[in-house]
Amino acid sequence: MAKKVQTLSCVLNLNLLLHLLLCLPIITFSSSSVNEFGLNDNNIPITLSSFHYSKSTLNPYSWRYIRVDLPPGFASMSINLESDLDIDPRTVKKLPKSKLPIICFRDGGPPLPDVSNIALTVLSTPANHSIGGIQVLQLVDQCHPLQENTVLMFTNEQISSGALYIGLFNGFGSASTQSKMIIRGSDFSFSTNISVEGCPTSGMWGQYCNQTVVPLSCVQSDVSTNIKNHSDTEKITTCRNSFEASCTGYRAPRGYSLDVSGMVEELKIMTVNVSLNERSLTNNTGNVIGVLYARYGAMPSGSLYDFSIDINKTPLVIRSPKVGRWYVSLLPGKQTQGKLSMEDNNINSDLCYSLDWQVRECPVGKAGPNCTWESHMLQTIMSKNALPFESYYWPIGETISPASSKFLLEPLLSKSSFGEYAWTYFLLDIPRGAAGGNIHVQLSSDDVLDYEIYSRVGGLPSLSTWDYYYSNKTSSSNGSIFFKLYDASENAVNFYILYPKEGTWSFGLRHPVRSDGSNKHQTFMSIASERCPNGCSSPHGTCHNSMDASGLTLYRDHGGFDCSIEIVSRKGHIWHSIALIASNGAAILPAFWTLRHKAFAEWVLFTSSGISSGLYHACDVGTWCALSFHVLQFMDFWLSFMAVVSTFVHMANIDEVSKRVIHTIVAILTALMAATGATRSSNIILVIAIGASGLVIGWLIESSATIRAISFSAMLSLNFTDRLHSIKDRLFNFIKTLRSRFRWGYILLGVVTISLAGLSWKMETDKTYWIWHSLWHVTIYTSSFFFLCSKVTTIDTSTQEGQNVTYELTRQDSSSRV
Repeated sequence: MAKKVQTLSCVLNLNLLLHLLLCLPIITFSSSSVNEFGLNDNNIPITLSSFHYSKSTLNPYSWRYIRVDLPPGFASMSINLESDLDIDPRTVKKLPKSKLPIICFRDGGPPLPDVSNIALTVLSTPANHSIGGIQVLQLVDQCHPLQENTVLMFTNEQISSGALYIGLFNGFGSASTQSKMIIRGSDFSFSTNISVEGCPTSGMWGQYCNQTVVPLSCVQSDVSTNIKNHSDTEKITTCRNSFEASCTGYRAPRGYSLDVSGMVEELKIMTVNVSLNERSLTNNTGNVIGVLYARYGAMPSGSLYDFSIDINKTPLVIRSPKVGRWYVSLLPGKQTQGKLSMEDNNINSDLCYSLDWQVRECPVGKAGPNCTWESHMLQTIMSKNALPFESYYWPIGETISPASSKFLLEPLLSKSSFGEYAWTYFLLDIPRGAAGGNIHVQLSSDDVLDYEIYSRVGGLPSLSTWDYYYSNKTSSSNGSIFFKLYDASENAVNFYILYPKEGTWSFGLRHPVRSDGSNKHQTFMSIASERCPNGCSSPHGTCHNSMDASGLTLYRDHGGFDCSIEIVSRKGHIWHSIALIASNGAAILPAFWTLRHKAFAEWVLFTSSGISSGLYHACDVGTWCALSFHVLQFMDFWLSFMAVVSTFVHMANIDEVSKRVIHTIVAILTALMAATGATRSSNIILVIAIGASGLVIGWLIESSATIRAISFSAMLSLNFTDRLHSIKDRLFNFIKTLRSRFRWGYILLGVVTISLAGLSWKMETDKTYWIWHSLWHVTIYTSSFFFLCSKVTTIDTSTQEGQNVTYELTRQDSSSRV
């Protein structure tokens, strides 16, 4: 008799993604005057977009993704999430991972907190043990326990524009994707409001739109050193801002934005014509200097920046900058005793300077120093006979092989280098909405592999700048959250990048350059986009997906995002199966009793219940399925409910007609329960209540003859005292009859065993389901057996007495004739 069985599919439900499309035009300013940027006291942030996510329910081990697209001009994003959770923040760390609701954030792709144990280190509660108030998060790729009221804010100084994914998880960990016979846990409902604010003019920046941002564009009038070609291989563009010797206040630093439109080799930023226009300087010791900061996607500050350099030591060199918008800021400072002090209240001066910037890029197909290395753009080829939305990548210009997704690597490698090693780059695009897939990279050779692989989104990788890498079996990004290495041998490597961010990805192969230029061995490379990593570790799971969705269905003994984590060993799985199937043999006890007492209807019911429960569990553990899973599940629940209720109904001495009426009503009710909500925890209480009601109704029917025999007119003719005595006598006779009707020792044993059945129900967890549910089978059938044994077989004495009276009268008549 199973209580709840449900196959859990860890489907990455990307068709539940909420798309907040926030598109704003980028306005280019060419004037050098600050006033032309619209600076005034009315630069108050305005609401760019607001969205209400209606109330939804998240079941145990389920998750929900919300995607927000942040435009380049946004100022802040706020989230107001309300739920019906009631979790004490002080007990968060004591809760198991599978029971802990969390909220996660990730820039560019969906978060996945249970990829590896490293993801657990980001689980934390804020310093004040609550996120019920406005909290400004410093980092995006984090998870936080979900509270009843969660109000969060991100500013453009903390996160970059682009796609931001919000993930809500009702429990996480390797067991969250395991297919379960019973799902324990509580669901919760939530609703959220998301709003995005921006500055009214594009020339402003900051959470409160109180900073000036000047867009740098290289128009013809700004080019001081125009495009140069070096041997027709390298293109260098040098520009200068249109405002000559612009001056900025010490307390009002100005920011600049610069767009990098493609994969370039180098970005240089220089300050020229630097001078200090002092209006009042009370502290004239030391030299006033400044620091030039650069940051990708957000305005830099003294504490948040990607690159920095002293103003007197420029240029600031950024090698292989990411594609997108860069922000530059020059913050003046006071040099005192060799230390840079950014806070000096006595300084009242303007720093005047001009900015030059230089972009060095290679022609298409080239990269590296002096553009001597090869760079190949990969095109997307849809896979044949594969799951929908899966594809592989192939070098543009190379002959596509219809039989294989692997291409020969040696003809594409760089042949020259300044050292022993060269780089060869492969570029591919992850389009919008495809971040729910996985990048699968494979290398195989007929000799020892001498390649290192480095990957990066938005820019070319190098030894010092990469997102993920593989060097050898002992040196790789295997500890990273979104990198999974499956095979690393001397002649092959196989790894996945999980949920890659949207944008242009580049894979750099670092390899030795042979002096003779020959390649005696063959190495094949394959880069593919797959929906389920490692094919769900087949045969431990099955991959399935629909539009904008990917996921996998796991089996009983494995879990994890790719079905690779063994939760139950093979030997343990066998013992679990034996216990769950064989424990239904306890149905023999009530079935034998009913057969011995010729209660054939109840015998069929108990026998069918035990058999259907055994077949159901045999199917559920993957042994053998006699019928479809859902048919067996319905039969198990329905016959279980009917067996419990019939036990109580059989304890009443009523005629077969009345029993058929009660059984028909009970069959309809229990069938509805099994079809609509068989796995509800409250069902055991409902079934016992229905059974007890059937027993009471049976007693009422049984007593109806006696009730009809009472002469109410005679009762009314009695005085008050006589009526009380009559009622007292009848109540005494009822208690006497009740005591003689049942064997109360068996009643006590039945109550104890059914209580143990309820305890087994309560003690069931995901890990201990097999043992407690097996005990449930034994105790629930045994309790039915004890309750049946408690019934005392009664003899219809009224019929026998009537027959005796008739016999005596006949004898008297015969004697009189003689």
